[in-house]
Amino acid sequence: MANVLIVEDEKSINDLIMMNLKLVGNTCRQAFDGWEAIASLEDFRPDLVLLDVMIPYKDGFSLMEDRVFGDIPVIFLTAKDSTADKVRGLKLGADDYIAKPFEAVELLARVEAVLRRAAPPDRAFAIGGTTVLLDRRIVTVDGEPANLTNREFELLEALISNRNIALSREKLLDIAWGYDYTGDTRTVDVHITKLRKKLNLDNHIKTVYKIGYRLEV
Repeated sequence: MANVLIVEDEKSINDLIMMNLKLVGNTCRQAFDGWEAIASLEDFRPDLVLLDVMIPYKDGFSLMEDRVFGDIPVIFLTAKDSTADKVRGLKLGADDYIAKPFEAVELLARVEAVLRRAAPPDRAFAIGGTTVLLDRRIVTVDGEPANLTNREFELLEALISNRNIALSREKLLDIAWGYDYTGDTRTVDVHITKLRKKLNLDNHIKTVYKIGYRLEV
């Protein structure tokens, strides 16, 4: 996946972000102030920087003004959620701006979106005999095409993006069907059953009791 530099002075938040990013296969480096962030770049080349604004010694806005990260994509993570602060952050070159508090699922989705824009196409994911080319929406099983509906593919992509994380049926509906969907959560169960059968993923798409589903890799 990606190398991510997490610049956040609150250790508990920094650790939580790192844990969630590592769960989906990313490599992380932590920094707790502006000078640590600069020093980290000497021996660590991140694909993405998650940057808090209010950090000691040299704040996030100052780091961006000095173009410390060059052309590396940056997402601001901050409690400074006024429109003026967001506009300032984006004008300084940030690729996204997320106000605290935020859900882990939202953070992972934003990270993936920024990395997708910054990286070349043909992101690939493989598990067992199943291979998924996410950008071209191509799925094969043991080299043979798997015919997925658009909804099945959206559900599969949600599971892949949040692999090793338990997602509720409601969250899967939000991601794959959209926030305005008004149907029953049992439709998720039906689609999961179809994915397991079509992709031979019975041993990887796990049912999490009283919660929902998790793709284990």
